Parts: sequence; C-alpha cells; structure tokens
Amino acid sequence: MIKILSILKKNWLIFLIIALALGLRLYRLPSYMTFLGDEGRDALVWLRMTRGKLTLIGPQTSIGNMYLGPLFYYLMLPFYLLLGTAGPSIGMALFGGGTTFLLWFVGKEWFSQKVGLLAAFLYALSPVAIVLSRSAWNPNIMPFFALLSVWGVWQFWQEGNFIWLAAEGVLLSFAVQSHYLGLLLVPFVGAFFIIKLISLKKTKAKKLKKFLIHFALCLLAFVVLTILPLVWFDLRHQFINYQAFYKFFSERQTTVDFKAYKAIPNLWPLWQMLVSRFLTGKNAVAGFWISVLLLISTAFSVYLDEMKKKARENKQALFLICSWLLVGLIGMGLYKQHIYDHYFGFLFPTAFLLVALTLEKIWELGKMGRVFAFLIFFLLLGLSLAEIPLRYPPNQQMQRTAEISKKIIEYSGGKSFNLGMIAKQNYDAGYRYFLEKWGYQPLSIDAQKAASTITQQLFVVCEEEVCQPIGHPQAEIANFGWAKLDKEWEFSWEVKLYRLVHND
Repeated sequence: MIKILSILKKNWLIFLIIALALGLRLYRLPSYMTFLGDEGRDALVWLRMTRGKLTLIGPQTSIGNMYLGPLFYYLMLPFYLLLGTAGPSIGMALFGGGTTFLLWFVGKEWFSQKVGLLAAFLYALSPVAIVLSRSAWNPNIMPFFALLSVWGVWQFWQEGNFIWLAAEGVLLSFAVQSHYLGLLLVPFVGAFFIIKLISLKKTKAKKLKKFLIHFALCLLAFVVLTILPLVWFDLRHQFINYQAFYKFFSERQTTVDFKAYKAIPNLWPLWQMLVSRFLTGKNAVAGFWISVLLLISTAFSVYLDEMKKKARENKQALFLICSWLLVGLIGMGLYKQHIYDHYFGFLFPTAFLLVALTLEKIWELGKMGRVFAFLIFFLLLGLSLAEIPLRYPPNQQMQRTAEISKKIIEYSGGKSFNLGMIAKQNYDAGYRYFLEKWGYQPLSIDAQKAASTITQQLFVVCEEEVCQPIGHPQAEIANFGWAKLDKEWEFSWEVKLYRLVHND
C-alpha cells in the first residue's frame, strides 16, 4: 500500500492527465457516441457472437468488397458482454486513456518527463482524438497499437529485448486489422529488423540465433492472427476478399500509386493536415505555422540537444519517430482518394511527441525561449479548448435509433415486415440491430426468393429533408414492389417513418 501511494505521489500529474482524458471521453458517452450504420453493423456482429455465431472476418472497408480481420470484434466483445450496446464505445474511451498513458511513458523514456507530460496533456485535449475515442469503430484503436508497436521496435532495436520482436506479430495484427493503412507499419518495422540483423551479424552467433527465433515467432503470430482467418473465410466464400485485394491493387488509376517518388509533392500537405487536424483544432493558419515550426525544430534538434548524458538515446529516439512519420506520409502520399481524420490513426502519436519535444527545446533557449514556449503552448491549448466536443449538445444517435426501432415494433402489430432507409450518409444497420436484439428481425428481401421474403408491410426510415418513398430506387424499397403509403410519423429530430403496403 505504501509503495502504491509513493508511486501515486511521484506521478500524480500524469494520473491527473489520464483522469482528464477519460473524463472528456466518458462523460455522457451513451448520449454523445456515434451510432450510425457502421456502428450498428458492428453491434449486430457482437449481438450474434453472444448468441453463438462467431466470425472469421472483421468490418468491411469503404473500398470494394474488402474485409479486415476479426481481432477488433473479439477485442471489444468483453465490453459488449459486460456493458451492453454502449460497452464497446466505453472500451474505446479506455483505449484513449491508454494511449494518453503510453504517450507519457514513451515521451518520458525517450526524452524527458516534461516531453511525456506535454504530449499526454495535448493528446488528452485534442478534439479529434476525443471524438475518435468515443465511438466503437475499428480505426479508433489504431493509435494505441501503433505506438505500442513502435515502442516494441525500440525495445528490440536499442535495448536488445527480443521478446518484443515476437510481440510485434501480435501488435501489428491489431494495427492492420483496425485499418489497412496499418500495413504501412510493416515496412517500417521490417527496416529496423534489417538494421538490427546487420548489427547482430558482427556479434556472437548465439545472440543472432535468438533474434531469428523471435522473428519467426513474430511471423507466425502475424500469419495466424491476420492472414489465416481471412484465407479460411475466402475458401468458404469464393475468394471474395482476394478478388477485392486484386482489384484494388490492379486498378490503380483511382486507388494507389506504387511509384514512391510521386508521394513527394504530397508530403508537406499531409504533414500540415496531420498537425492542423490534431494539434490546432483544425485551424489551417495556425496549423501551417506550427507545421513549419515543428519541421525546423526537428531538423535542428540534434544540435540543440543540451542533455549530454542522454544525447545519443535522444537522437536515436528522434530518428525512430522521424522514420515512422516519413514512411507513413510516403505511404499515404501514394493513396489517391480523400484522406479522412481516422486515416492518420497510426501517425497520431508522432505529432504529439514532436510538438512536446519542440516546446522543451524552445524552453531551453533562455528567457525569451520560455516566453515563446508559453505562447505556443497556450495557443495550442486555446485552439483545442475552442473545439472541445462537449461544447456541443449530444447527438443522441443511439437513443433515437432505439426509439424509432421501438415504434416500428409497435406499429408492425406483431406481424413480419421489411425495412428500408432513405439517407445520404447512413444505412439501416443500427435499426436492424435493435430490432433483432428485441426479437423482431426484419426480413431482407431476396430478389431470387421474393415470395418468401416480401411481407405485407414495409417500414421506411427517412433521414433526409424531402422524402418520396413511393418509387424510390433504394433496393429494399424497389424490391418490395408496387406500393402505396399507408401511414406516416414524424419525430422531433426531423426524421420520418413511413409504412408502405402493397397497392393491389
């Protein structure tokens, strides 16, 4: 007990920062959490897993008929079992707190206590990081596992702790299965594996053998956790995942480019985008100048380092971070489609570590440096606080989806029904989740088995301002056949529910 109190007393500030991070992510989370089609789709998977239907694949990607691996579902399943529908989002918020802790720990070990605390504090307050930590969505675990993977690289590269090399197979599996951009961590880890392998060739054979054994374990873990489930799934489903991968990489005009030099013009815009979105509350002007400052500071950091005792270790850590950042930006620079916030998940930690290191370096320049460091810190703080998500009213997405689902059950009169939806940026999986959970699973219309899957009533949820459900091209509505409007209900949040019946 005395030892625990001593640890708490010594590190009280980081515990306070973690408490802040968790508070911002957990406060009224069921009311603020995102619950749209993707979240409903995942909730359906967890519901069915609790009823004995396990899965070999993870969420479908936004490009083609391509699926991720299933680790995300199994990782979040305990939270669903313990806490219900909001459980996985609560679990995600806890991972956000875990990432905050890791930033402090890694920053402290590589540079100093100040760097660790600053990185953790800025991450705890980052509006985009908060939003992405409050939704049970597969890309949102990426920052935690990406940072842990890079810490593993440090351990086997600099510390000679080869157990971490074996662990890389597991960590990379989680990163890749959260989003396929996690694959960009593979060449990064591979490069440092080769660097370490070359250095070990000059040492005793026993050490080299141990290193290679752990590398074999790394490969085995990655294959078993990442590749094997997808191959097994493909063998049972006409190789749909393989075909999607092949199409993605063979039809590269609109997806990716394999010529690395073509990423060069995109490096600066991507770096500025990363800084603006996660450090400056999406303020583009501030993001530009902070991006310039971080670039200059990082370039000259080796010369500004006054901590002679740990100078070499600091330089190696900075080299590791910059390599991580550069490989990531080059990889993203080859991607030809729109870049969303969550795509940067595997690079989040780099921005916070570099800005914290920059502030420390500026602080060490003397009195004027301290004033400048204070100004930058309070600028970043102000920009984050100005966009803190709690300033806005909760979206109540989960509660509203549940309420409409209850109305559908009530209005169906206990009879079977079909379900359709009209929306620009959503689909009906959230409604299907609650309906199935409560024992009223809607029938999905199968064009080949129309007689057995088309019921006498079709409920259509409309999330658009103007809706014309009769004759709408949405598949479930069109396949219902010639119909007429029977009843209509409007909810206070401007969503409408229609009941259609056959126009015989």
